[in-house]
Amino acid sequence: MRVSVIGGGRVDEATYERARTVGRICGERGHTVVCGGYGGVMEAACRGASEAGGHTVGILKGTDPSAANDYVDTPIVTGMGNGRNVLVVLNGDGVVAVNGATGTLSELALALDDGKPVAGLDTHDLSAFDGFEAVDAPEAAVESVERRL
Repeated sequence: MRVSVIGGGRVDEATYERARTVGRICGERGHTVVCGGYGGVMEAACRGASEAGGHTVGILKGTDPSAANDYVDTPIVTGMGNGRNVLVVLNGDGVVAVNGATGTLSELALALDDGKPVAGLDTHDLSAFDGFEAVDAPEAAVESVERRL
């Protein structure tokens, strides 16, 4: 399964570690992590997945594959700016959101519109929408997506 992990590009240490744990769990369970490919939650999830032997895909805003964080195995350049958010979401079977601001909010909306199961960990609360489940721990986030696929 491919899990899109979305969230803030600049995060505090606690958020980084939660995202890293999400990535590690995904990697341990044989899931590919798909993300936006840069820092913060994206880097942390890729790092965790890589450390667990998992595969990572970074869908980048620009056209330079070397701009991806060091833990991206497969960088995909788009030249689309934030428009690439659609590709981040569409390339996952489910979505885990960790923290995040307006870019994450747009990805959440895209995921829900596409009928993807979404788990939210310390992020925007969209519990009023079908498909969104607020969770309180990294393992619960991955399990939420797995259970609903």
